[in-house]
Parts: sequence; structure tokens; C-alpha cells
Amino acid sequence: MSFPGFHASTPEAVLDALFLPFADGLLHLPADGNVLFLRARNSFRLREVARSGWLCEQSFRPFADALQHDGFHVAEPADDARFKLVLLLPPRQRDEARAWFAKAVRHVEGGTVVACVPNAEGAKSAQADLAALLGSVSHLSKHKCRVFWGSADVHDGALLEAWLAIDRPQKNAAGYVSRPGLFAWDRVDSASALLAAHLPDDLKGRVADFGAGYGYLAAQLIARCPSVTALDLYEAEARALEPARINLEQAMREHRRALAVNVLWHDVTTGVAQRYDAVVCNPPFHQGRADLPELGRAFIAQAARALLPHGRLLLVANRHLPYEATLAAHFEQVRTLVTQEGFKVIEAKGVRA
Repeated sequence: MSFPGFHASTPEAVLDALFLPFADGLLHLPADGNVLFLRARNSFRLREVARSGWLCEQSFRPFADALQHDGFHVAEPADDARFKLVLLLPPRQRDEARAWFAKAVRHVEGGTVVACVPNAEGAKSAQADLAALLGSVSHLSKHKCRVFWGSADVHDGALLEAWLAIDRPQKNAAGYVSRPGLFAWDRVDSASALLAAHLPDDLKGRVADFGAGYGYLAAQLIARCPSVTALDLYEAEARALEPARINLEQAMREHRRALAVNVLWHDVTTGVAQRYDAVVCNPPFHQGRADLPELGRAFIAQAARALLPHGRLLLVANRHLPYEATLAAHFEQVRTLVTQEGFKVIEAKGVRA
């Protein structure tokens, strides 16, 4: 599982480009702080220009925590909230980005939408989409990024509604409820499917799914493991929580089971308070397009800390990822259950003290 597709460019570079039209005097920040920043990222540049009253929206928990740590107000705007200025860092996935453009326009009243995208991540297409919604936009370039903006006073109402609908939870091709931009949102990830096929049917008690996404693995636990009595899903992307809840409710109905279920917006690399009989996970190993195996190692370390002495970890990973040393450092017994199609499913038991 990968972290969401945030920009490969540094936050400082993207934020510096985002605020270029203000630095050049082409736009002005509202003196009363009536600003909404969608998918906000913390950075020196943001701390330099932000004023009291700004509302930052950020659905990815580590980024939200970083903003809150530096004193920014982080929350989801109310449906009827309106702002003079909406800033946006659109995601790479185009359908998801269109939904964010629509959300930005919905929240502007008598003001401007300003967005910034790295050139290598679809900046021209993103600009074209905002122009289609608003009629026209202006743009500047800096740090290999494109910042573009336009007035939302006049916009295509039909397109706005169509793009807002993109983000509503909907069934994907595999029959699971999802939404664009989530990990493997339109299908079942093949690595997760391999892990599901090798879940031991004797799993029992309280089980955690670390990095649960839209809830596929948890739904498979309900279907395949009759002695599991409680499930806690940990997911850092808040947009996945509603689909996960829907999928778990559907799985419990289909299999006539009633489990204690919690779906939690949480960054598991910071640790969890509960202790478990088992942890399952398809650990994240990407941020943007770069391999970051330390993310998977952090998931393994926190899974070991979360397990009861008799507990076990079941994970799937790309075959090339070097997790064995980390597993051996935290567990007495580590065995590979299957290696197939470039993936490996591993079971680890005997948590080291």
C-alpha cells in the first residue's frame, strides 16, 4: 500500500510557487484572513504568509499533524462555509483533482481559486480542468511548478455538480465501495488479494489492519476468519474511512457476522494504544513515486509493539523490499508463506521483548 500521491517537489518549492501571484502583486491576501487552504502542507513559506483566521484542510494524518503542531487550524470546512480565497494543491490523480477543483469553487464567494501543480505531475492538464470550470484562468511558473488562478464568480454549474459527484463513495469494479485517489481505488490490489488468500483460518480474537485503505483486507478477515471477534482499522487517509465503514457493514451482512469494529484516522508509525492477537497489513512503501522502505519498516516495528506475546503479524510486500532484517529484529519466528507474482506473504510470531 502506498501513501497518497502528494507532490514529489518539496513543500517549500510548491508553496513558493503557489504564492507567486501574491508576491508579484497580481493577487492580494484577504486582510481579514478569510482563506481556505485545501490539501494544505506545512512549510516555512506558509508560516511566513498565513494570517489569523485561515482554515487548513488536510485529510492525510501525518501532514495534518504537522500543520497542527505549528499552530494552524486544521478542519474540514462546513458545507455552507464560504471564503474570499481558496488555495489548493491538487493531487496527481485526475478524477480526484477535478473533485477538489469543484470543492474549491463551491467554497468561494466573490473571490478567487488559486492552485499549484509541479510541471512533471500534470500541471497543464490541471490548469485546463480549472479553466473548463471557471471559463478562463491566469498562470505563472516557478520552481518547475505552475500556479494558476481564476475568479469563481462565474462557473459551469453542471460541470461543478458532476465533479463534486466524483468524490462520493462508489462501488469499484470489484464491488467494493471506494473513491478516486485512494490506494488501488478502482480495483483490488493484487498484493492484498494474495495476502487475503493466505490468511490463516485460525486467526482469532482482536485483529488490527494497519493501513486499511478502503477496507478490503478487513472485509476478507470477516469472510475467511470465523474466530475473529473484533477489528480495528487504522488508516492515515481520512477519505478512506467512510468507504471502509460501508465495506465492513456490507461484509458483516453478507456473512451474517457481528464484530466489534473501529475505523480510526491514525498514523500507525506513531504507535497505537491497543494490543492485538494479530496484525495484518500491506505496508506503504511509496511517497509519490519514490521507494521509501522505511515506511514499511516502521509499520513492522509498530505492529510488533502492538501485538500480545502470543500474537502474530501477517504482511504482504513487494518481493524486492528489504524487510527481513527488521522482522528478525522484532520476532523470533519469521517465515515466508508464499512468493508469487513479485510479492511475498510473511508470517512473524514470537515478539521479542
